[in-house]
Order: sequence, then structure tokens, then C-alpha cells
Amino acid sequence: MGYNLLKGKRGIIFGALDENSIAWKTAERVHEEGGKFVLTNAPIAMRMGQINELAEKTGSEIIPADATDLADLENLVEKAQEILGGKLDFVLHSIGMSINVRKGRAYTDQKYDWTQKGTDVSAMSFHKVMQTLYQKDAMNEWGSIVALTYMAAQRVFPDYNDMADNKAYLESIGRSFGYFFGKDKKVRVNTISQSPTPTTAGQGVKGFDGFIAYAEKMSPLGNATALDCANYTVTLFSDLTKRVTMQNLFNDGGFSNVGVSNEVMATFMGDD
Repeated sequence: MGYNLLKGKRGIIFGALDENSIAWKTAERVHEEGGKFVLTNAPIAMRMGQINELAEKTGSEIIPADATDLADLENLVEKAQEILGGKLDFVLHSIGMSINVRKGRAYTDQKYDWTQKGTDVSAMSFHKVMQTLYQKDAMNEWGSIVALTYMAAQRVFPDYNDMADNKAYLESIGRSFGYFFGKDKKVRVNTISQSPTPTTAGQGVKGFDGFIAYAEKMSPLGNATALDCANYTVTLFSDLTKRVTMQNLFNDGGFSNVGVSNEVMATFMGDD
């Protein structure tokens, strides 16, 4: 059900791969709320996913772009404004990748050129996206930029590997650039720390099913789904959150504030 929360608003959505991805769900919800957008992903990711199907469903155009490449980003931002007919009101950064995780390399045995590539894709790209938007003055006042993160930025999840460092860096960029975007352009920048979600990227992490089961038992409201995250993102893109900025916002069913739950205790006490 739509409320026209984003009627007349324009934006860019990074990272939609398939119907399991949070970016995909967000694109569907933004469309339902009256927003218009261009979709973008790296050319290699586009070959793996079904982004054309999403574009057709939402009446959107696709602009391929490598989010680590400034020339690609400049082209993306310029073309998006041409296609949409003006400056942008919202941007979703939903990008993350670790070659160390993908190749099963332990945190204590990283291959550093892989680490560097993962940091560039997962975190530095957020700075590059915002710097491009900022320097091109491509955002309308009271616009909103959101990136997706995970609580491994604050706490240790051993198998999350170097992605934890990437997310910590991502959140820091959100705060630091959020200051300048707020002062100079009246644009909001926030990160959403989401429950473990069975996306294509998420399922690549070793022991991911255990992550999900544990978080479900720890969270009073249960894990937040990809659709829950999409709905939350819509509120941050809307005018209802005009002065929420530089925040890392937990959308995790309460997990982040629970020390231990009765369900988890029951497992260890043999009551489960």
C-alpha cells in the first residue's frame, strides 16, 4: 500500500541484483510511493542478476556504473539528472563485496590486494558516490542519502571477516560526509544497520544460517526482512525525516540492545 510519500522525488538506486536484494525491494517500494529513479550496478553484477526485469516493472532506466570508478560515477550522475529531469532527492548505496570471504580466506590470513579491493567496493565507493554528488551539486535541498551496513561494524562476528572493517569505514564516511552535506547542501546522510538478511551477498558468508537463527532468537521482534529495510529506507527518503542525519540506525528487531534472551539461554541450559 502506497502513501505517495515520494511523489515527485527522483533518485538513484545502487545494487539491485535480484528479488532477494534489499535494493530490489527498495526500488519496488519507492516506485509504489511515487518516486522515480534510475537503477545502477557494476556491469559484472548486471550479467549475474535480473535487473532488466526490475527496470521494466518500475518503468526505470538502467545506467551501468562501477561505483569505484569516478568517471563512471560522473557519467551516472549526469545521465540520471538528464533522464529524470532535474536534481536528485534520494540515493541508496547498497554495495558490498569481500573477495577474502568469497574465497574462504580467514581474517588472520588475508590477501591484502583482495582486502583493498573489498574496501574500495564496500566503503570507499560510498565516499566516491557522495563526493561526485557533492561536487556536481546534484542533490536537491532536504535530499537523503542512505547506505546499508551491519552490526559487525561494532561487534565481532568472526566469519564476517574483513567486511566488518569495511562496514565500520562505511559508517564513518556516512558521519563525516553527512556533516559537510548537511552544512553546505542541507542533504541528509544516514546508514541503516540491518538484521542479517538472506540476500545473494549475505549468503556468501560462512555460517550465515547460524547468524540468522541466532539473531532471530535474540531479537524481541525477530529479524527485520529485506522488505522491512525497504520500508525504513522509504521513510528516510521522505520529508518525514528531514532533520535525521549522520545517524547509524538499527533496523534489527531490537537485537542491538539485547545482552541475552530467554530463547538463547534455554539453548545453553538444555531446555530447547
